Formats: sequence, C-alpha cells, structure tokens
Amino acid sequence: MNPFFLVQQQTAALVQRLGKYTRIAEPGLNFKIPFIETVAGRVNLRVRQLDVDVETKTEDNVFVKVIVSVQFYVLKDKIYDAFYRLDDPERQIRSFVFDVVRARVPKIKLDDVFEKKDEIATVVKEELAQVMDDFGYGIVKALVTDIDPDAKVKDAMNEINAAQRLRVAAAEKGEAEKVLQVKAAEAEAESKALSGRGIADQRQAIVEGLKESVDQFQKSVTDASATEVMNLVLMTQYFDTLKEIGNNSNSNTILLPHSPGHLTDLAGQIRDAMIAGEQAAANVTASRKTKSSDSKSQTPHTGTIPPTPSE
Repeated sequence: MNPFFLVQQQTAALVQRLGKYTRIAEPGLNFKIPFIETVAGRVNLRVRQLDVDVETKTEDNVFVKVIVSVQFYVLKDKIYDAFYRLDDPERQIRSFVFDVVRARVPKIKLDDVFEKKDEIATVVKEELAQVMDDFGYGIVKALVTDIDPDAKVKDAMNEINAAQRLRVAAAEKGEAEKVLQVKAAEAEAESKALSGRGIADQRQAIVEGLKESVDQFQKSVTDASATEVMNLVLMTQYFDTLKEIGNNSNSNTILLPHSPGHLTDLAGQIRDAMIAGEQAAANVTASRKTKSSDSKSQTPHTGTIPPTPSE
C-alpha cells in the first residue's frame, strides 16, 4: 500500500487511524502509515450553490413556485463537524429552505411577493446561517431567483396589467386631444383678432386714401364738388373690382344683372341718409331748447308785490 497521497487545492482530507479521526491533511503531498491510517474522506472547501424549488401558496390562496438559490461553503475551522455531523448537507439545507419559505410566503399577498423577494431571501439566509453554523457550514448568500405562479394566474395578471395600461393610454390620449383643441381655439381667436385689426387698418387706410384723392381732385378741378368726386371714385373702384374678378380664373363669384348707373343711386341714398340724420339731430336739439325755455317761463316770481295806490 502506498503511504503517500495527494490533496488538491481548496480540498481537505480527513485521516483516521484504526477507525478513529486523527488529523486533517492539507493540500499537497501527505504521508500516512500503511495499514494503520486511512483517508476517511475529502471535503470540498469551495463555495457551492444549491437551487431549491419550493411550491407554496400566498395569503390570497394563489399557489406559486419559489426558486431559492443558496450559496454555501465549509468553514475551515469546522471541517470535522461538516464531515462527521451531517450525512447529506444539501438535503439538510433544502429542508430548512422549505421550512422558512413555507412559513413566510403564506403571510404575503401575491402582488407583494414579487416586491418582497429580497426580504424573503434575507430571512432564509439568516435562518440557515444560524442553524448550519453548528454543522460547520457558512452561508454566503440566499437568492430568490424566480417566482412562478400558476399559468392561469399569470394570464389574469397580464390582462389586468394590459387593462390598466389601456386606461392610462386613453387618459393620456384624451388629455392630448384636449390640449390640441385648446391650442386650436387659442390660435383661431388670435387669428380672428389679428384679422379684425387688419380689416380696421385697411378701412382706415381706404378712408384716408379717399380723403386724399378728393382733396387732390378738388385742387386740380376747382369746379368739381365732393359728391361728384365720390361718384367718380366709386365708379373707378367698381371697374377695378370687375377687372380683378375677371382675372381670377378660379373665382366662384356670381354677378347679378346690374348697371354702373346704380352707383349714382347708391351714392344718393348714402347722401340722403346722412342729410336725414343731421336733420333729425337738429330737431332733437331744437326740441330740448324749447323745453328748457318753457320750464324757465313757468317758474313762479318770488319778488315783493308793489302796493296798490290809494284813491
């Protein structure tokens, strides 16, 4: 029997003498007494991971499958306990994970399980670290890597989520349409205001232009009256309007039977209306003056009555 044996890195070998534990062989070349000492076993000192599938239910009675990944290792100062006290450490760890998860998750609703998975993992790690330390194992990390509800439950959750998103999208779309309508109304109001200012400025410019044309015409032709000048201006604008309509090929204007002589009648009607208005205003003023004078004449005399001379 070969008295020499090798121990790999991150591995510890336990040597027994006549069936009794003697020592721990370190990595490298080691010696044992033939026929008296034997290597009872080797312990892996590297960090290992154990995935545990736990099926449990939540507070709202929904069955879920929780996958917990436990990372553990053998403590170097407790290699004896790790080898001799536990026959199957992975099964022991799996049992504790089942116990902790099934005691914790039934107190949480399904929606909160996804949010509190880190809390569940922390509880699993603390419970395992406290128990497994006595058996020579340390817990690096406990991770809840997956929470898988029943297929029907997942479909229902997806439908609820889709309905909520559609409701939010509809609200956002309505708000956007509201903003567009408000902006369109503001733009239309501003456009009408600017259009009104433009029309007012245009009319003012026309009036000033007509006034200037009348003044210049009267200076050139001294015998022409203001009425004749206005008739001439209206006639000129009349023919300019007809020319503009005729030049526009896309015009949809309908011309009714008329004659240029109607412009004289129109000017006469405007003039008569202005004269009637001035006459009415004069009549109102005269009536007010008459009423004022009548009221003054009817006022009683408050002076002293002279005495009647005696006969």
